Amino acid sequence: MATFLVFFLLFFTSFFCVESKYIAYNTTQSIVPGKLNVHLVPHTHDDVGWLKTIDQYYGACVQNVLDSLVPALLADKNRKFIYAFFQRWWRDQSETIQDIVKKLISSGQLELINGGMCMHDEAAPHYIDMIDQTTLGHRFIKQEFDLTPRIGWQIDPFGHSAVQAYLLGAEVGFDSIFFARIDYQDREKRKNEKSLEVVWQGSKTLGSSAQIFAGAFPANYEPPSDNFYYEVNDASPIVQDDISLFDYNVQERVNDFVAAAVSQANITRTNHIMWTMGTDFNYQYANSWFKQMDKLIHYVNMDGRVNALYSTPSIYTDAKYATNESWPIKTGDFFPYADRANSYWTGYFTSRPAFKRYVRMLSGYYLAARQLEFFKGRSNSRPNTDALADALAIAQHHDAVSGTEKQHVANDYAKRLSMGYVEAEELVASSLACLAESTENRSCGKPVTKFEQCPLLNISYCPPTEVDLSTGKSFELEDGKVLLRLAHLYEMGEDKDLSVMASVELKRLFPYKKISKVTEMSLSANQERAEMEKKRLVWKVEGSTKEEPKVVVRGGPLDPTKLVLELAPMEIRTFTIDFYDN
Repeated sequence: MATFLVFFLLFFTSFFCVESKYIAYNTTQSIVPGKLNVHLVPHTHDDVGWLKTIDQYYGACVQNVLDSLVPALLADKNRKFIYAFFQRWWRDQSETIQDIVKKLISSGQLELINGGMCMHDEAAPHYIDMIDQTTLGHRFIKQEFDLTPRIGWQIDPFGHSAVQAYLLGAEVGFDSIFFARIDYQDREKRKNEKSLEVVWQGSKTLGSSAQIFAGAFPANYEPPSDNFYYEVNDASPIVQDDISLFDYNVQERVNDFVAAAVSQANITRTNHIMWTMGTDFNYQYANSWFKQMDKLIHYVNMDGRVNALYSTPSIYTDAKYATNESWPIKTGDFFPYADRANSYWTGYFTSRPAFKRYVRMLSGYYLAARQLEFFKGRSNSRPNTDALADALAIAQHHDAVSGTEKQHVANDYAKRLSMGYVEAEELVASSLACLAESTENRSCGKPVTKFEQCPLLNISYCPPTEVDLSTGKSFELEDGKVLLRLAHLYEMGEDKDLSVMASVELKRLFPYKKISKVTEMSLSANQERAEMEKKRLVWKVEGSTKEEPKVVVRGGPLDPTKLVLELAPMEIRTFTIDFYDN
C-alpha cells in the first residue's frame, strides 16, 4: 500500500508540473495595404444529390458539416465560413441554435452566398426555372434573416452562361460571381494575360447596366495545392509547432504557403488573391480545418512576407473594388467546357432526355397552376403548388436536370416531381371548378363541378374517363401580395417587327381587383430595385476612356394613373402588387 501511495504521489506531482504548450494564435489580421493579401475563404460544396440522394447526403454529410460548424465559429470570432444551401438543416434546429446562427450571420462570420434552393446548372434548365429556384431561396433568406445575398457562387456547373451573368447575377443584385469550370485552354490563356477576373457583360441589350465582376479560379474550387487539405482523412502535413515533438515544421509550412501565394499572385491582378479552403462535403469535423488555418494565419503573418486573413467572397470583392483597377471585359458564354484535350463536357446537354423533358413539362404546368392558384386564392393548407415548386427548384441542380447523377438519384428527383404534380393537379382541378362556377369577384366556396386531367400522350388510356365522374407564372405570396414577372422574349435587333418596346396594362391582367400599390423588385424579388441600384458596384473596364454609346435600353417607370408597364427587348421585370380589400 505504501509503495502504491509513493507511486501515485510521484505521478500526481509530475503530471501537474508539465509545462503548458498552449499557444494563443493571432487570427485578428485584416487587409494590409501594399502587401499581398491572401484571403482564406473556408467553404464546403454540398451537392443537392449526385452519387447519393438528397436525403442520403443530408443524413450522412450535410447535417454533420453544419452541426460541427457552429461551435467552431463560436470558438473564435475571427473565423469565417460561407454556405450556399442550408434550408433543411435550419428547419431542424431549436430556437436557441437559430438565434446563435442569426448572430453569426449578422456579424459576418457566416455568409450565405448564391442563395438559391440549389446551385443550378447553366446549360440544361430554362432561364425561367433558374429564376424561380433563385427567387424561392432568396425570399426564404429575406424572410428568415432579412438579408440579400451579394455573391454568386457557381463553382461546380460544367460551363457558364451569359444568362447567369446578367439575369442571375446583376439583375438579382449580386456584386460578383465566382466559378471554377472553364475550358482548360481558355484558363491557361487567361492566366498568362492575368484575365481570370473580368467584368462580365452578358447582355447586348442591357449593356453596361447589367455588368458584374466575375472570377474564374486558377484551378478548381479547392485549396491551391495538395499541401493544404485538412479533413480528418486528408494527407496534407499539418502545422506541427510543438518543438518538444518530432517533425517540427513551422518554417517549412510557412514557406509552402508563401510560395503558393506568390505563384497565384503572378497570374492575378491587384494585391488580393482568394484561396478556396474546402471541397465536396468537407468540414464534417470543422475544427480540423480551422485549427490548421489558425496556425497558418498566425505564423505566416509573423513571417511577414505576405498577409493571411480569414475572409469571405464579399470581403474579397470589396477589396478588389477598392483598388480601382480596370478590368478586361468579357461577353458571351463560357461554353463548351473541356477539362483537358479531347474531353468535352457536352454530352450532358442531351443525357437523360426523358428526365429533361419531364422537368420542362412540369415547369410549364407549374406556371399555369400558379396562375390558377392566384385566381382561386392561395391557401397555406393543401392542395397548393409548394411541393411542385420545391421539387422543380431542386431539379435545376447541376447534377439533376443535367443528367450526371446516379440512376437511383434520378429516380428520387422524378419521384419528388411526381408527388408535386399530383398535388398541383388537385389544385388545378379545384381552381378550374371555382372559375367555372363563380361570377365576377365572388369568392369560391365548395364547387360541385369536377375537372380531371389526362396527362398521358396515349389518350386511349385516361382513368378519369373510366369512372363515374358524378362520384368520384403570377402567384400569390403569403402576405396576400402578388408577385408578377414579365418577360420580353426577343433580343434587340433579332426581329424587325417584334424586337421593339412592349407595354403591359395591369388593369387588364387583374380585371376583378383594384390595385393599390406596385413596387418594382430585383429579379429574385428579395429587395426593391431602387435600393438594389443604389448599392450596385460600378466597375472600371479596360478601354473605357471614351463615353460608352447609349445603347442600353430599358423599360421606363410605371405610369401610376394608367398602370402601364414597358418592357424593352429581352428585359425581365419583377413586381409585387398590393390590392385594395374587396
